[in-house]
Amino acid sequence: MRPLAATVIFCLVASMAFAQSPELQPGERLEKLEFPAATMQLKGWTKFGNGRVYTLPVKAGQHVKVSFSTKSKFTFLSIFDLATPDEEAIFGTDEDGESYNITVKESTTWLLRPYYSKVSPRRGLGAPYSILVEPQAAAPPQPVAPAKQQSPSPLFPPRQ
Repeated sequence: MRPLAATVIFCLVASMAFAQSPELQPGERLEKLEFPAATMQLKGWTKFGNGRVYTLPVKAGQHVKVSFSTKSKFTFLSIFDLATPDEEAIFGTDEDGESYNITVKESTTWLLRPYYSKVSPRRGLGAPYSILVEPQAAAPPQPVAPAKQQSPSPLFPPRQ
């Protein structure tokens, strides 16, 4: 029974490690980041199939804002959660705007992938970009006002 339990544990650990390692496209280089204490700026150049991608570990409860800027209308940023089995981005500047502001629900690792869209008419040029990763202060808890007691209306006296 022990060999079976050891095999199951090994498979679970291996699958968790596999889920946290990104699948790179040809020409991509991986840069592992640490969650910053202050604003971190990443600058680079992306070209279809070439460029840097970044892993960023985030912890439950952290507030973070990721902003993307570029002069190219064909360059975008996608953010993937490496802990999820599907390959759908949790955020993309092509559809969701230029910044992602969130309170992280579960500890995980994100993959930040800047890319030059291959549907552009000028495919081989690439473009510069800038990514800002900004830790945000926790939102102060909203004070809960005590419920007001309604005073009886002079027009409608309380029933007895």
